[in-house]
Amino acid sequence: MDIRRARSAAELAAAEGLFDGPARPEWSELFLARSGHLMLIAYVDGVPAGMVSGVEMTHPDKGTEMCLYELSVAEGYRRRGIGRALALALADEAKTRGCYGMWVGVDTDNEAALATYASAGAEDEGLFSMRGWPLRDA
Repeated sequence: MDIRRARSAAELAAAEGLFDGPARPEWSELFLARSGHLMLIAYVDGVPAGMVSGVEMTHPDKGTEMCLYELSVAEGYRRRGIGRALALALADEAKTRGCYGMWVGVDTDNEAALATYASAGAEDEGLFSMRGWPLRDA
C-alpha cells in the first residue's frame, strides 16, 4: 500500500469510486487550492483503495486543529488496515502542520468506523449532538 497526497483533479476523478458521488472538476480544483484542505489516497497495486480528507480549522483561542472530514475504503479492500493507515497518515500530517489535535464526528452506531478510529488511537470524548443547516437545494 502506498499513501499519497492528492494534488490534481485528475487524481480525485480517478478515485471518485471512493466518494459518495462523482468528483466534479470545479469542486476538486477548489478543494485542492485551499491551503487547509488535504486529501490522502491509499493505492494498492496502483488502484485507489481508500481515501481520507482533512480540513484545518483555526480559532483565536485554541490554535489549529485537524478535522478528519471523511474516510472511505473500497469494499474489496476493507479489513486490511487501510482505514487505520489513512487515519494515522492524516494525524501525522496534522502534527507536521502544527495542529494541536485532530477530531472526527462519527455516528454512534457505525461500528466499523468506531473500531477503525479506536485502532488508530482516537479516544471517545463522549456523546454529542450535531445539527445541520441545508443551505442549498439538492
